[in-house]
Amino acid sequence: MMFKSTFLMLIMVQALHSLEEYAFRLYDVFPPATFVSGLFSSDLQRGFVTFNAGLVAFGFWCYWWPVRRGWPSAVPLAWLWVGIELLNGVGTRSGHWRSGRIRRAWRPRSSCSRSRCGWRNNCAPATRRVSTSTL
Repeated sequence: MMFKSTFLMLIMVQALHSLEEYAFRLYDVFPPATFVSGLFSSDLQRGFVTFNAGLVAFGFWCYWWPVRRGWPSAVPLAWLWVGIELLNGVGTRSGHWRSGRIRRAWRPRSSCSRSRCGWRNNCAPATRRVSTSTL
């Protein structure tokens, strides 16, 4: 159950991230987004919406069929999504720093939930406990 809900959270974070990128017109300022948007339409805004709508729709399809129904392809598809999302997070983070057009506060949360889907651990780094009796 944890796997399914975490995967759904990953897709919902991508949907919110796509809205964020659209609101700040990432397709106009970030070369990879401009390139991908241009593959779908000469109107970059329309191309960006088309690509991201397809990406999110594919994510929800992965959740509703392979993941939710426990197909054997569910785990490889989830790992594919983790890879896509981590690359997306790293790539857009560098673009955000350069352009200054998108709030950086959003990035750590969405990158954290992306990696959580893959490794199923908490976002905070693990701390090592040391017994005080040995000191």
